[in-house]
Amino acid sequence: MRRIVAGLFISLDGVVEAPETWHFPYFDEDMGQAVTARMRAADAMLLGRRTYDAFAAHWPHQDATRDPMAATMNATPKYVVSATLTDPAWENTTVLAGDPRKELERLKERPGKDIGITGSPTLVSWLLREGLLDELNLLVHPLVVGAGKRLFEGGTGQIPLTLTHSATFGTGVLNLTYTRA
Repeated sequence: MRRIVAGLFISLDGVVEAPETWHFPYFDEDMGQAVTARMRAADAMLLGRRTYDAFAAHWPHQDATRDPMAATMNATPKYVVSATLTDPAWENTTVLAGDPRKELERLKERPGKDIGITGSPTLVSWLLREGLLDELNLLVHPLVVGAGKRLFEGGTGQIPLTLTHSATFGTGVLNLTYTRA
């Protein structure tokens, strides 16, 4: 059975919004290796609508012959949880309409590697609450952002987790991996 694995850049105060505005000073070779390993462990991406829209506005317009990340992002099968997206323009995209729980359970039963999530904090939080997220990887940056969307907004309730891996990068970023307890 496939696993759904989420990876997020997060600040000390829980902000996950717009990491491109605060995380790059902390990006180093260790973080690059961790992110690359997580991407290689997956053969599909799961996205919420907002993250899909942001990625679809960017990645298809990058030169895949010069940017290996663009080639990977464009070629990877993408699954979007959305009740409103009907005609996705980004190649290799499938919309999971209808009952998202049933669609994701079916997707997990198909053969393949991990199903990776980058961003999509609303979806990640929902997956945790529903018991569908198998692993949560947080790259905790030693920074208080002060404002922005947080991974866990009010009303999430208690979700016991088990820390299965931890490492500290030279920049002070914590690489933490959790599974459900």
